[in-house]
Amino acid sequence: MNEALVTRGLVKRYGRHAALDGFSLSVPRGSVTGLVGRNGAGKTTWMMTVAGFVRPNSGEVNLLGRGAFDAAVHSGRFAMLPQDSDLPNEGRVRSLLVGYGRLQGLSGKAACESADRLIAAFNLSDKANSSVRALSHGMRKRVAVAQTFLGEPELVMLDEPLSGLDPVEADRLRTFILARRGRTTIVVSSHQLDDIERLCTHVAFVADGRVERMETLRALTSDAGRIAYALRARPGELADIAAACPGVRLSEEADGVVAEFSSELSVEAVNAALLPRLLEFGVLSVQPGRSLADAYLDDFAK
Repeated sequence: MNEALVTRGLVKRYGRHAALDGFSLSVPRGSVTGLVGRNGAGKTTWMMTVAGFVRPNSGEVNLLGRGAFDAAVHSGRFAMLPQDSDLPNEGRVRSLLVGYGRLQGLSGKAACESADRLIAAFNLSDKANSSVRALSHGMRKRVAVAQTFLGEPELVMLDEPLSGLDPVEADRLRTFILARRGRTTIVVSSHQLDDIERLCTHVAFVADGRVERMETLRALTSDAGRIAYALRARPGELADIAAACPGVRLSEEADGVVAEFSSELSVEAVNAALLPRLLEFGVLSVQPGRSLADAYLDDFAK
């Protein structure tokens, strides 16, 4: 089986409102799959349904090839971070992580070793014996994320994992997740499209309780007919620059210009023609294709 998680036709209704309305998604093993959508699109409800916290009205969940969530079957193999989860105020960081590890089925020794590795990985060594009450919001979030990786589960689901982290700790978590691509299947729900683009191999666009589009990140963002040039100075007349490469349309953006062209022209040919004209304005970067934000806003959200 090449999928770590498959859901088919999930429906969850609250009165007349369908939080899930035929939500079908296959998550490839070893992928980092991002969920993107507006507030209320159904992302969190879907995660809670997969984890067994919410019972659907209809539809199927196949988690790690063993059917719907069953603690006796999936304990230690699957973990989740709910968006608004909290920790017991009087618990101490290391003791909590060791206890959660035991609940996942780890031996006492294995739970201690896993807790210590994660405390170090999440920069919490100086807080290992501190109570949750004494931690800042960002530190609590790091403990909550860390507990999902106890014992190296096969599938981890993270709902807004980077929310509340300072830039340094957010970068540390990104590095931690990236190091697990290919060996741990991770699902990330986030409104920060830059983070989804940096972390994910696959992306699902979600709306109105269902998946509208599921693609690899490369398929969503690769667009041979677009190049963005970041420039140090604003160029003069764009038509004069575009004349160097017939068939190219240039438009100005806040940090430079964007070239758009048909498939008859290659990226290499456009660069060869335009870069000599753009160098006098200080070329800072050349980015073929488009961002995930552009893909979402241009193809889906409007």
